[in-house]
Amino acid sequence: MTISPQDIATLARDLHEAERSKVRIPQIAPRFPGMTMANGYAIQTAWLDIKRGEGRRTIGYKIGLTSRAMQANSSIDEPDYGSLLDDMLFAESSDVPVARFIKPLIEVELAFMLARPLKGPGVTLFDVLAATDYVTPALEIIDLRVDPVDPKTGKPMKALDTISDNAACGGVVLGGRPVKPDAVDLRWVGAMLYRNGVIEETGLAAGVLNHPATGIAWLANKLAPFDISLNSGDILLCGSFTRPVFANAGDVFHADYGALGGIGLRFV
Repeated sequence: MTISPQDIATLARDLHEAERSKVRIPQIAPRFPGMTMANGYAIQTAWLDIKRGEGRRTIGYKIGLTSRAMQANSSIDEPDYGSLLDDMLFAESSDVPVARFIKPLIEVELAFMLARPLKGPGVTLFDVLAATDYVTPALEIIDLRVDPVDPKTGKPMKALDTISDNAACGGVVLGGRPVKPDAVDLRWVGAMLYRNGVIEETGLAAGVLNHPATGIAWLANKLAPFDISLNSGDILLCGSFTRPVFANAGDVFHADYGALGGIGLRFV
């Protein structure tokens, strides 16, 4: 079963309502066996159009599924991406309302802040480093608007559903000590993620495609056929180098990036 333009518009509205009502929708891909990645991004775009029609604006992008293990689990061989909107940005050390989300999770990342535009095709890791103003610690808030597990079959969601769901992006917090991209070996940037004073996850940025800038290059080239460029001032989340950690009301998170400082938030 293929997805029609009417289906795409309906699914976009369903995702929008799921975010508003805090009630997830059934997995999309099993309902449309002929679904493609292009269909998933079309649904994502239609949903973002609804949000922009309500006054939201794009402030950057996030990249997901950057590890080989996650790609294999999702039956794809490349990352995915979603858009960051202005209402997704939370201040460092702020109180984040848990009621804003369905079931938030926290991931540890690095954010690239561009000094000048990047547009594919042919963008390389070195082009990304040359165009980057600075790199800074970031925490991404993940929130799924699609059922992560099908209640009837018990099967987990696949990448097509995640893509439709704007790559499950819910929010972002920036903090720590910004550094120029050549100031440190970004592959060796590590972090320890604490929840309520207990270490839940640790990781190295090399876990993101061997170098965190690789994902940014991939994104610039992926957007090129749509005549979309990455713009100066964009926030670009390169992908998580830890597993996601669930968050509940009252949880306090702190990520220690060593020489790059720390970043935290509290869910209320």
